[in-house]
Amino acid sequence: MQYRRLGNSGVNVSALGLGTNAFGTRASEEASINIIHQCLDFGINFIDTANIYTGTESERIIGIALEGRRHEAVLATKAGLPRGQGPNARGSSRYHLMQELESSLKRLRTDYVDLYQIHTFDPNTPLEETLRTLDDMVRSGKVRYIGASNYAAWELMKAIGISEKLGLNRFVSMQTSYSLADRAPEQEMVPLCLDQGVGIIPYFPLAGGILTGKYTSADNVPTGSRADADPNFKRFLQPDKLALGDQVVQLAAELNCTPGALSLAWLMRKPAVSTVIVGATRVEQLEENFKSVSLELEDAVMDKLDRLSDASRYGAPFAVYRLSK
Repeated sequence: MQYRRLGNSGVNVSALGLGTNAFGTRASEEASINIIHQCLDFGINFIDTANIYTGTESERIIGIALEGRRHEAVLATKAGLPRGQGPNARGSSRYHLMQELESSLKRLRTDYVDLYQIHTFDPNTPLEETLRTLDDMVRSGKVRYIGASNYAAWELMKAIGISEKLGLNRFVSMQTSYSLADRAPEQEMVPLCLDQGVGIIPYFPLAGGILTGKYTSADNVPTGSRADADPNFKRFLQPDKLALGDQVVQLAAELNCTPGALSLAWLMRKPAVSTVIVGATRVEQLEENFKSVSLELEDAVMDKLDRLSDASRYGAPFAVYRLSK
């Protein structure tokens, strides 16, 4: 396994990480536990979850799976997206974050998380309140490092500036949609993260499965796929994205590898990327994704993938999750 520093922090994370938003739904509890154990056996140490994944089931299952092996994982979770209907059941206020951290720790069966991430920018809470709260969490020992997710570049830079001014712990990572099908971060977010020493953690690195070639049209989705389990996902199955997926499939066939491994390997070589989180619903899927770590891409292949996906640098982000004002 390859390991990289998470931004300018001192912690090392595996180049391939595990995303767990299917645990408890498309992946049963037993399958999820087996996947986590196989990850650790492979040397994959970065495990990413959130307090809202599968109605908190993801965190609960991870807590069970890591019993006796907690020290092998760099465990990351998030808070900030809606957890209920109450007036304080969302956002990054001190009130909400303190409450959610304690609940996550109980479900995860641990007394600390390695990376605590704000799931999205909160327009209704002063950044200073959020950052002071996160700093208190780090000082308490319940959080080791802090990160952001779904921030715009200006929002991330503002947060870093406030942390620097006030002498607070600052964000070491930024989680954003980033893939061959979504290169929008390269316009502003990647240069910012390189300049400020923030590690990028791409989500949707396979564009929800589009880059594996599993989808041929929005009307023909495989049983058990994300689009099958969540019909709302079909909004991502746009003709240009499906065409890109087909081109990646063809190139992968020429290189004698899978399109998924090819797409992940391309992303791992991109500047500022610390770890690429990809989900799995069965161990065989994880084993296939793991091949990306050892897949060496020549510069000519990287250039060709860059050309094939160039249009995605200028379009709207593939996915972004925001709170309304």
